[in-house]
Amino acid sequence: MFKKFQNIFSIPELKKRVLFTIGLLVVYRIGGHITTPGINPLALSHFFESQRGTIFQLYDLFAGGNLSRATIFALGIMPYISASIIMQLLQAVIPYFEKLTKEGEEGRKKITQYTRYGTVALSLVQSVGITVFLMNMQPGGIRVVTMNPMAFRLLTMITMTAGTIFVMWLGEKISERGIGNGISLIIMIGIVAQYPTHFLSSWRALKLGQITPLRMLIFLVILVGVTASVILITQGQRRIPVQYAKRIVGRKVYGGRSQYIPLRVNTAGVIPIIFAQSIMVFPTTIASFFKMEFMDTFQLYMSPGTWLYMSIYALIIIFFTYFYTAIVLNPVDLADNMKKYGGFIPGIRPGRKTSDYIDRILSRVTLPGALFLAFIAILPDILYRRAGLPFYFGGTGLLIVVGVMLDTLQQIETHLLMRHYDGFMKKGRLRGRR
Repeated sequence: MFKKFQNIFSIPELKKRVLFTIGLLVVYRIGGHITTPGINPLALSHFFESQRGTIFQLYDLFAGGNLSRATIFALGIMPYISASIIMQLLQAVIPYFEKLTKEGEEGRKKITQYTRYGTVALSLVQSVGITVFLMNMQPGGIRVVTMNPMAFRLLTMITMTAGTIFVMWLGEKISERGIGNGISLIIMIGIVAQYPTHFLSSWRALKLGQITPLRMLIFLVILVGVTASVILITQGQRRIPVQYAKRIVGRKVYGGRSQYIPLRVNTAGVIPIIFAQSIMVFPTTIASFFKMEFMDTFQLYMSPGTWLYMSIYALIIIFFTYFYTAIVLNPVDLADNMKKYGGFIPGIRPGRKTSDYIDRILSRVTLPGALFLAFIAILPDILYRRAGLPFYFGGTGLLIVVGVMLDTLQQIETHLLMRHYDGFMKKGRLRGRR
């Protein structure tokens, strides 16, 4: 394995790409420690300690901990992700955007341009919300903002919006000149950066006798098992065979070969969990601002770890898995493209019958993926809150880390194989999520 990693630096182009990616990720991590001017970091950290299980903790996860420190990258890459998701939804419901997706490279450039505009707009709106939120915050009677309100509002809007645009630029440059998907790598590095703290907390709990060695061993076994199962589901796919008829164009013969359509078990990726978490934590976050008995009772029953919360959470994840899969993978378009290029599924008539067949297979394949996503999302609550195990590594973070690492390793392996080096695996090949 060490020799295979050594081969990476034997290829000048690949070495340059890897070092370029590492360099930009280091720049991102350095920016994540520069606090926005006019903030009291100690008072801010006390507030976020009391906000576990709310929408602030979810947002802070994707911001790599930058929100809880109010750094210049406090908005992180979330405005870009939100704008991208909005554009994907618009492509499914507005004919103009659907037409752009079919216009090739020019259409993709237009969609990218609109996504960037949306990122700037969302960053401005969210930065205004954060300034109001920080100015009203007084944990323990200590003000978080220590400068003139008007100057702080203007300075924070400019700083955080510029920070998000810079992070978006870093991600695009990594995708263009580095290795892997830049936006995904930025999210992943922010999540991985919090892992040492979690490991130290678990080790400290073991030394203080708060956790028995047996429970710690169970925790490690579960951690390995869950990671392996995430890899299995991420890589799993159902292959539908497709036969292409022979076509003679001039003196050349095209087609006449067998291919397959890979339908992934988890086509939607981590998006259903993000949607579900946003929906679940929003009501409790709003309820926390009202000091009423009814709101306290509602917050108690809907807090993470309760059976009602976990049941509703799991059902929403399953629903959004099917919903998002239907958006990103259209059986009718697949059937039309196959028919256009002379392809057919053996034993299935082209056209409507093919689209119905693909839709039926996709519905069956998506079910285990949806159930697994629901299970992996509620597992930390079950183990941490119910069983008392220090399980901080499940849910959204683990899915993102595993998926991004598989994508990056798959791209590195492609470069190695193109230059006649061995890949990372002796048997089989790594498959990226795309």
